[in-house]
Amino acid sequence: MNLMTLTLAKARQGLLSKKFSAVELAQHHITACEKAAVLNTFISTDFEQALVQAKNADVTLAKGQASALTGIVLGVKDLFCTQDLRTTAASRILENFVPPYESTITARLKAEGAVVLGKLNLDEFAMGSSNETSYFGPVINPWRATKNGEVSATKLSPGGSSGGSASAIAAGLCLGALGTDTGGSIRQPASFVGCVGMKPTYGRCSRFGIVAFASSLDQAGPLCKTVEDSAILLTSMAGYDSKDSTSLDEVVPDFSSYCGQSIRGLRIGIPQEYRVKGMSKEIEMLWQKGINWLQDSGAEIVDISLPHTHTGLSAYYIIAPAEASSNLARYDGMRYGMRYDSKLDVQKGETLSLDDIYERTRALGFGEEVRRRIMIGTYVLSAGYYDAYYVHAQKVRSLLAGDFKNAWNMCDAILTPTCPNTAFELGKKSDDPSALYINDVFTVSASLAGLPAISVPAGLSEQGLPLGLQIIGRALDEETVFKCAHALEVQANFQHQPQIWWGE
Repeated sequence: MNLMTLTLAKARQGLLSKKFSAVELAQHHITACEKAAVLNTFISTDFEQALVQAKNADVTLAKGQASALTGIVLGVKDLFCTQDLRTTAASRILENFVPPYESTITARLKAEGAVVLGKLNLDEFAMGSSNETSYFGPVINPWRATKNGEVSATKLSPGGSSGGSASAIAAGLCLGALGTDTGGSIRQPASFVGCVGMKPTYGRCSRFGIVAFASSLDQAGPLCKTVEDSAILLTSMAGYDSKDSTSLDEVVPDFSSYCGQSIRGLRIGIPQEYRVKGMSKEIEMLWQKGINWLQDSGAEIVDISLPHTHTGLSAYYIIAPAEASSNLARYDGMRYGMRYDSKLDVQKGETLSLDDIYERTRALGFGEEVRRRIMIGTYVLSAGYYDAYYVHAQKVRSLLAGDFKNAWNMCDAILTPTCPNTAFELGKKSDDPSALYINDVFTVSASLAGLPAISVPAGLSEQGLPLGLQIIGRALDEETVFKCAHALEVQANFQHQPQIWWGE
């Protein structure tokens, strides 16, 4: 049996039926991680501890006391604090930070017996759409473009900011991975690598112990091989947490039980505003296929309007940097993280003030994209500009939320493309931030409205690269989202595998 091709659901069945042990499952994935080091998916690994967790899982399985994730091999985006294991947020300023506490979500998964291989790479402080802003280097997408049957050697972006999580799933390095989504940072990379990426309703999952980017937008979610796997993992991740003031005290159903349920009679909305200028014909064609697939599954297709969609990207890139500017003010080198070494300055006879230390620490510790967003955020929050920019952006956000509220009178879920393009060449767009920001054009509206949304792999481009379709649902109605996503997955029957590239 090839343990690397198992889904999370099938691995769970195999462990319960004693077809293989948790240690065997963990060791196979550890070996794959070592071979795939060239993809740069991990910032930190903890294979020794993972094997200890796997041994404990085998003891639990032998007693017949297994939980939903006992023995399941996972990777964790390096934005989740993990006690005694380095948490960097892919930034130089936190390069050697080891948290003394555990995030709520990782604590829950470990309590259920999950085996954690390590911390996955990301854009620095989750700021990026290509996983190129990481201090630890870019993540490489295991997919390669093809032309006339020839596989290109060009390295592609896995998307961002959860690029390490997406690449690890696509390359078979773990059965599930944790990501965070602020404006599309789970869904866009999922589309780029051909996996499933789920952003739940804002507040479904605790943010305690997750390094903050934009507090009113950040939401943890799973990246997995299948819709069912995502539902299983989200069920364990979600739930109320008194340590997070934005956490919703709502019952968490078994989301996986909705996978496979009929969508007959459900109304699927198709927003005309998502037919944007410059979108490729192949994405338009795939979207139409998705419409046909859901219709064939018994859903009713209805045209809807989300009239303020065109303002979403602009509002997002005011609100998110403003919140980032506030959240990142804590990294001053005084309490934790990197501090500028002033010894050489003292030797030269230069005396540095406290402000000098702050400035030089932050200048050295933060990368270019993070500094850019801090500057934008500080500007829009400054006197004289707060009302003109930030307050106006929040009004636009309310209008977007109102568009969705009106749409729910006509439909039960919404189908759109996930991204306007496929994975692009590493380095190709790094000098043009606006070209990267446009990748979020289909995902930011659901984030601003706090709605659940999932990306499902649905086809290949002419160059043989994955394309995803997105399902958006009502707040706290992940059940309908999973129903529709599973029906879409069955119809699309996406069985393609990447040209897993170990860097020969």
